[in-house]
Amino acid sequence: MRIAPVEPPYPAPIADLLTRMTPPGAPGILQLFRVLAVNPTLAERARGWGGYLLGGHATLPLRDRELVIDRVCARCGAEYEWGVHVAAFAGAAGFTPQEIAIVADPQSDGGGLAPRDRLLLRLVDTLHDSAQVPDALWDELAAVWEPPQLVELLMLAGWYHAISYVCNAAKVPLEAWQARFSSHRAG
Repeated sequence: MRIAPVEPPYPAPIADLLTRMTPPGAPGILQLFRVLAVNPTLAERARGWGGYLLGGHATLPLRDRELVIDRVCARCGAEYEWGVHVAAFAGAAGFTPQEIAIVADPQSDGGGLAPRDRLLLRLVDTLHDSAQVPDALWDELAAVWEPPQLVELLMLAGWYHAISYVCNAAKVPLEAWQARFSSHRAG
């Protein structure tokens, strides 16, 4: 751990921030949120973005959103954020254990996934590798998602790339309850 998470007892403003950052039903305050709270102003802004992309204002279906998040985190090697999302959302998103393994494998081309899911994997992988979306891929995406959703997909991928940077560079400690790469990746 390179950045120590804030520890209880939290001062009132930090306690309030952490409460607002923590989703209902979460098993506690996440280590990531406690690391972000080291910089409360930035944490408040992150809460806004994260809340939008995960909350009731987002236009993407849960499965699309989680597939993008999980693949971004897998490609970045961000086990913390990947594992939290798999543990919290994979069931509700309808992912099978085989689909989780395919998305978690950074070398997978998505074989075994439905065409829509493979298309999202191609988007994430292309963005990860080149920070670009070739015209042919864009045309395929635009045939499935409306322009507001396309912007949301791009922002979602970029946001979770940034979150992956924080998790990896700060060495955020894993949660006891989260999924692990070792349980979902071959070899």
